[in-house]
Amino acid sequence: MQEYKSKEELIDEISNRAKLFINEFSEIQETDKDKLIDGVDRTPAQMIAYQLGWLNLIIDWEKQEQQGIRVITPSADYKWNNLGGLYESFYKEYENYSLQELCSMFEEAEQKIIKLTESYTSTELFKSGGRKWASSTPANWPIWKWIHINTVAPFKSFRSKIRKWKKLNQSL
Repeated sequence: MQEYKSKEELIDEISNRAKLFINEFSEIQETDKDKLIDGVDRTPAQMIAYQLGWLNLIIDWEKQEQQGIRVITPSADYKWNNLGGLYESFYKEYENYSLQELCSMFEEAEQKIIKLTESYTSTELFKSGGRKWASSTPANWPIWKWIHINTVAPFKSFRSKIRKWKKLNQSL
């Protein structure tokens, strides 16, 4: 897994990867946003919904902890062994939005996750135990790993997926 020397380096990587990811959707027609293509496991809208779901979960985990609420990860309704159900809930939550609205929502969520990341001290961000929610699994990850695995990592892998989707869609 990629590591970071500073908070600024993590924020820069989130910002750069988010822009590359979301810019891939500028060429997709609204009529194709829900189009599932053989060889790609999600529609364009589902790819953005997935990202929105995870970004908003992290933001919500922090908000709950700040309010003194015991955080259940990944959510009160889904356990780690039912991530497929969690993803389906993301798709359902965002299914009625246009592609343009989804892209705008993504950019807003990206800014919120950057502000959240900026709010942490280096110790909170890079040492285990920075937040209870981040220590909620046996891995006991520091916050930066949670943020990386739910921003930079999927922004990269889903960028490959949307590029493949566009290539296959052109050949149809």
